[in-house]
Amino acid sequence: MGIGAVRSHSVLTTVGKYSPALGRWGRTPQPLDCWDTLLPTTAAVASRRRDRGGAHVPSDGVGETESDAFDPTRTVGEIGERAILTMFTRAAAARPAGTAEDTPTTGDIVIGSGDDAAVFDVGPTVISTDTVVQDRHFRLDWSTPEQIGARAVIQSAADIAAMGGRTVGVVVSLACPAHTEVGWVLRLNDAIVCATHELGARVLGGDLVQADEVVVSITVVGALDGLAPVTLSGARPGDVLAVSGPLGAAAAGLAVLSRSGPGPLERWRRVDDPRAAVAAAFLLPTPDLSQGMIAGRAGAHAMTDVSDGLVEELVTLARSSGVTVDVRADAVPRPAAVTRTAALLGADIRRWVLTGGEDHQLLGSFAPGAVPAGWTAIGTVEAGPAAVVVDGEPLTELHGWQAFG
Repeated sequence: MGIGAVRSHSVLTTVGKYSPALGRWGRTPQPLDCWDTLLPTTAAVASRRRDRGGAHVPSDGVGETESDAFDPTRTVGEIGERAILTMFTRAAAARPAGTAEDTPTTGDIVIGSGDDAAVFDVGPTVISTDTVVQDRHFRLDWSTPEQIGARAVIQSAADIAAMGGRTVGVVVSLACPAHTEVGWVLRLNDAIVCATHELGARVLGGDLVQADEVVVSITVVGALDGLAPVTLSGARPGDVLAVSGPLGAAAAGLAVLSRSGPGPLERWRRVDDPRAAVAAAFLLPTPDLSQGMIAGRAGAHAMTDVSDGLVEELVTLARSSGVTVDVRADAVPRPAAVTRTAALLGADIRRWVLTGGEDHQLLGSFAPGAVPAGWTAIGTVEAGPAAVVVDGEPLTELHGWQAFG
């Protein structure tokens, strides 16, 4: 038991909406609009501690009072797994029922959280998983728990979109040190649930384990709704290559944070400095993942998400399809903030746009005339050996993200 739905080791069962403070992801994270139903105020916690004489006894959670369990200043190790799971259960119960407008359309779920495993009925099923590791994919001094949680969901769900599907359910595995504060875990939890809800999906359960660092693994389950899956191997000579949105912002944001850290971000926001916008794009990307199913309905021949950098994805697509792809670098869309940031830093914008990953936009191969509205054509597919050509020159030295690089 552990992976399935919430019971012994499962986590993340609440449902809600993103607050206006989070907007469409990239703004300054604040407590969500349901926060008051999840956690009492610090003053209320302090008052209850005084009432019980300041007792603060480590426990596995059995027999603890509700005020004990909901004290966000205590650590995961102090209150134990049972109390944490109780918090998640109570948080779910405390959340008001969704309205017709904000309730995910997940009628495919036969049994959700609350049992040993989830059961769903979606016909052909799309499954993918992604893991983010502290100090490898995120830094605790850069990212809030809201950003870490929502970002993990987005990058995992992008794989479902890349197959032309929609996300139906999410299973989460969380590892963290025993000294992690409960409040931090609840904020991560709420962001994961809200990000999943935003996709029209549900959190089905997960696993919780002690570790030396924070690790979040997200497994996503998707449905195709009668469409054929869009694979990497279907690109055809004569196709048009297109992307669903701008690229380069996450790479620019990583460069900014590596130079300056998060300290200046609030000041930059106040003066409309582009570095604030690109840093936000790295900390929490904002792709429109509904474009995956739109592309599938438009008859996309091949598709992938741009997680490891455009050139890496082009290489993979060319090899999988056995074709040559020819791309024009200046045709690749990039946000104005990326152009402005490159000028400020004296950086090579071409490298950010072509090799920077983690924007999680979609790259597709379409028959001429079938490119969906809002997508940008960046090149063509030609008959020939598996190869990538950029601006008329064979690709030789540009590379994107390497997991063991």
